[in-house]
Amino acid sequence: MRKPLFALTLRENRYSCILAITASLTLASCTTILTNLPGVYSVDVQQGNIVDQDMIDQLRPGMNKRQVLYIMGSPMLINFFHQKRWDYLYSAQLGGGNRQQKRISLHFDNDQLIGVQGDFKPSILPVIKTSGETTVDVPKRKLEKTLWGMITGLFGYDSTDDETASDKLDKKPSPDQLSL
Repeated sequence: MRKPLFALTLRENRYSCILAITASLTLASCTTILTNLPGVYSVDVQQGNIVDQDMIDQLRPGMNKRQVLYIMGSPMLINFFHQKRWDYLYSAQLGGGNRQQKRISLHFDNDQLIGVQGDFKPSILPVIKTSGETTVDVPKRKLEKTLWGMITGLFGYDSTDDETASDKLDKKPSPDQLSL
């Protein structure tokens, strides 16, 4: 017959206690062991709107909402009760390390940007952003000749000197030609 737990002897109680402590320490150390094993890949977790200082430096007071939307992207939160405030949240946990969170709130009045509040501070100096695009000047094409005119020009027949059939059809006959 089995004894109740409180009726265990001191020796049996000691073994149970040691077993419980050993099991709990083993389970607790699994996460530490697994995160520190060499060669184990941990995923970078990024959530929210990616916001960096370059984006904030482009913001200027008086910008309309469309301009801000072009620079920053759509906000993560638009509070129903505070329509004049856009909130951007960004959270990153790189390589299984500590989680970093950044927040910025943009305040508007009459669809004009009036304030920036949060973890980033806008720069005072104007930012000149150089474009990585290249402009190419394409010369004008000569569209006086059609493809057929260019092909016939290769064989020595140039249709620009003579009247084409379409030009003859478009021409109205003179009154002398009608009397014939």
